[in-house]
Amino acid sequence: MTALTLKSRNISLGEGHPLLVIAGLNVLENLDLALTVGRELKAITSDLGLPYVFKASFDKANRSSIKSYRGPGLKDGLAMLAEVKRQLDVPICTDLHEIDQAEPVAAVAELVQLPAFLIRQTDLVVAAARATAKHGGWLHAKKAQFLAPWDCKNIIDKAREAAPGVDIVLCERGSSFGYNNLVVDMLGIGEMKKLGVPVTIDATHAVQLPGADPRTNGGSTGGRREGVSVIAKSAIAAGADGVFLEFHTDPDKALCDGPSCLPLSGARSLLTTLKAVHQAVQA
Repeated sequence: MTALTLKSRNISLGEGHPLLVIAGLNVLENLDLALTVGRELKAITSDLGLPYVFKASFDKANRSSIKSYRGPGLKDGLAMLAEVKRQLDVPICTDLHEIDQAEPVAAVAELVQLPAFLIRQTDLVVAAARATAKHGGWLHAKKAQFLAPWDCKNIIDKAREAAPGVDIVLCERGSSFGYNNLVVDMLGIGEMKKLGVPVTIDATHAVQLPGADPRTNGGSTGGRREGVSVIAKSAIAAGADGVFLEFHTDPDKALCDGPSCLPLSGARSLLTTLKAVHQAVQA
């Protein structure tokens, strides 16, 4: 597998390189919270010698209820992410949902993320790949909950046909397991890496219980916060090159996906452990 280098930030991902940490908020709530979380995670990863990318969504378009909080939207959200990037001097990862969002998102975010539910939408994949290649970023493509690991080849082929040479990273985030549940096939990480691209693990969304939050009687997605570290450690042991995590200063008060979110106070301990697991695998 060929390692990738984000030239604008001198960050590398893949075999022989440190564990990449993509972490931040589930969705932007306000600038102060984004800066607080990003600043702490940057300090921790710097101490650990791990490359860091701040992540947050500007719009959570895929919600269980029309009443659910979605975020500040494209214009205000990208302005907020640009300010985080400016103040903290960190690369940005955020997702897009519509073709017209590709260019403005790629102009701000070094990692342009394709959501799992939209990964087969050809026009969106094409637009995202072209915009990402134009701006020299990485296309972070999440494997859909209904896709086999080897079927990710079609995602890669689409993106490279649209934008030859575009850098692609696949992300495992769990597969549907009956109703209201997800499971992660750890052997799938190796299968995805056989496609010749780096692979990350989204340990936060992998513990979701879709449409099963008892607090809202199914009006929102539940989660098993205690399982995030289990999934992250297991996936890294299975060969994942990077980890995708969501934190909050008070997860139970997070405006979106709180049940799957980790407390910021536990970030240093978890990331220290994940670094050790990754180093053991690389040895």
